[in-house]
Amino acid sequence: MLALVVMLVNSRLFAQIAPSLPFFSVTVFAAGVLLAWRFNSSRILFSLLVLLLAHRAVDFFSAGQTNTGPGRTPIALAALLVPLNFIAFAQMRERGLTIAGIAPRFALLFIQSVAFAVLCRPENSPARAHPPGAASIPLWILLSFAAAVAVFIRRFFQTRKPIEPGFVWSVAAVFLWLQFAPTGKMSDAYVATAALILAASLIETSYVLAYHDELTGIRGRRAFNESLLSLDQQYAIAIVDIDHFKKFNDTYGHDVGDQVLCMVARRLSQVGGDGQAFRCGGEEFAIIFRNTSAKEAFEQLESLRQNIERSTFHVRTAERRAERRAASKNAESDLRKTESDRRKSQKKNADLRRDSRPRLSTEAQLREHDNPDHLSVTVSIGVAEPSTRYRQPEKVIQAADQALYRAKNKGRNRVELASTAPLKLAAGKRAKASRL
Repeated sequence: MLALVVMLVNSRLFAQIAPSLPFFSVTVFAAGVLLAWRFNSSRILFSLLVLLLAHRAVDFFSAGQTNTGPGRTPIALAALLVPLNFIAFAQMRERGLTIAGIAPRFALLFIQSVAFAVLCRPENSPARAHPPGAASIPLWILLSFAAAVAVFIRRFFQTRKPIEPGFVWSVAAVFLWLQFAPTGKMSDAYVATAALILAASLIETSYVLAYHDELTGIRGRRAFNESLLSLDQQYAIAIVDIDHFKKFNDTYGHDVGDQVLCMVARRLSQVGGDGQAFRCGGEEFAIIFRNTSAKEAFEQLESLRQNIERSTFHVRTAERRAERRAASKNAESDLRKTESDRRKSQKKNADLRRDSRPRLSTEAQLREHDNPDHLSVTVSIGVAEPSTRYRQPEKVIQAADQALYRAKNKGRNRVELASTAPLKLAAGKRAKASRL
């Protein structure tokens, strides 16, 4: 979008489309506000409001004189405040369009608007003129743009949501606006493009959340169901289940369970044979192999199973660190109490020596707990392909489920091919197999 606008504003066609830019700008901002309201996103709503206020403020206070001191002051202030506001809205907790969510943002914009108006008064701005070829944005203010880009890139690697790159390109559009065309029709084009990028990134983020699992980042159940509709005659479906997953949650907590799910999802997304991994719910995953037989998929799945079995990670949760600190404090308290009792009475030396053994054991346990826990994860996999007995994807999934249960009954941590025998599922297993 930004590249297209840059080409248009520097081409001969721009003079023809310039009269329609006000209508385009109003339409984009109105659509962006409606989308932000529909998706309950105060971040996008107030970012659009910041763009609109900055655009109007630069037009009003500069009065078309971008080379004089009073005309350059609003440009510099807008270049400083717009990226910083984007960063502030990104760091604020998203509470939707509630009073608690919008009141702090409104207060922030009100304070900035008052300060902007005061600083842009003629008596507060330098009167000296600048050379025509001088940059509109001072060099030190460019740091705000660099900081915004760095923040949004870091947030993208943390969240993997398209809205963060959307803010990066929106900041780039704001820079082009204030640097090369602070006022006039070109400024309308750049500002409207910045707003359009934010609205488009909001739509793309909602799509990603709908079709991808938010925890693991791989495709979700809705994407899996739609992929089943486009399968050809030759394909294979594998059902993957993490072995003893409930024990991870019961022993280490749900935070560690989430880490296990993310680790397994990363390994599944790296499966060979053009396989596509999906999270279907809980600790259960599915992999679709297009134009691949079950035997060919078996080789890829066996390599995947071995890769997951060799993968280990360290457990350092907040709860376990709190337990170690509490145990350390208790041990220190016992030692101080022992020293006090020793000074009071020499008759208890024998008892104190006997009591020192469990204390040494406690200290040894503390030293042992300082080492991170090493968890090894395994998975059981069942894979099936269409046959004369079952052609529909739902039947293939049930056959892969049956193979999965057979893998678990044989000791887990193995891959099983679906049997060619007639499909027979117990009542309880049939209910679980029909979840897809």
